[in-house]
Amino acid sequence: MDIAERTVRAGPGAGADAWTGFLAAPVDGGSAGVLVLAGSSGRIEDERCRLLAREGVTALSVRWFGGPGQPPGICEVPLETLVSAIEWLRTAGARRIGVLGASKGAEAALHLAGLHDGVDAVVALSPTSVTWANVGPGRDGRTRPHRSSWTWRGEPLPFVPYDDAWTPAEPDGAPVSVLGWYEQSLGTSADRVPAASVPVGGPGTEVVLVAGGDDLMWPSLRFAGELAARRRAAGLPVRLITRADAGHRPRLPGEGPAAPSDRFRYGGSPAADAALGAQAWPHLLEALLGTGGCGRPPGHDTHA
Repeated sequence: MDIAERTVRAGPGAGADAWTGFLAAPVDGGSAGVLVLAGSSGRIEDERCRLLAREGVTALSVRWFGGPGQPPGICEVPLETLVSAIEWLRTAGARRIGVLGASKGAEAALHLAGLHDGVDAVVALSPTSVTWANVGPGRDGRTRPHRSSWTWRGEPLPFVPYDDAWTPAEPDGAPVSVLGWYEQSLGTSADRVPAASVPVGGPGTEVVLVAGGDDLMWPSLRFAGELAARRRAAGLPVRLITRADAGHRPRLPGEGPAAPSDRFRYGGSPAADAALGAQAWPHLLEALLGTGGCGRPPGHDTHA
């Protein structure tokens, strides 16, 4: 399918920060639009947008922190910034709105579905089931004290802080798995977990959860199972797609392997991460396009 692409910008307003983004859209148009959110890298996901546009989805990815007029880190980021991007898609002609997020972007995507009317589908890759403290500095340049990653209508969302007593097992200078940090923090601040629970969307939102069992960044398989259980407890359908040997960065068909890191251990392998992405791909597209795949009864899962 032929696509067109361009840079998009929006100014601040109604609680939202200014943002810059990348848009890829089918030349022949279409009714489905998706906001594509990266994780803590903060990058604009141009190649992922192109892949989705070739499948008939108008895809917009925006920088939501680290840009001009934005917090330098994921610290009290106004979710209204992302609502502004959703509404941009709507004014551009999208009648069905999805949000696809990875890691911290998945955290944001689920919050958007819970707080903002009109999100028809959420695809959460390597999600969390709780809201976490900031990753990086706020507008004041400070990383401590801990603050929420997100705000809504000017108020910080309840969050789980990190246990700063944790230390990595790896030797100095080696890439680190922070899985244990998140697990320890959940135990240390167990009293804050209920209030910090991430919403799972209502009956008007289709939800696809994708997680790998070898995730070494945070326990996304556990988190995805908790999110799915909350959906089912509410009598709502959910699609849970997992693969035991995949890590934190599933790769969609057409994407190359994730770049290696000298800072973090993400788990999985190029083959396993690609296999999880391929497993999720048809369900992801069904949810974003609204072609019915996620309307199956609650409990329809896919595991490998």
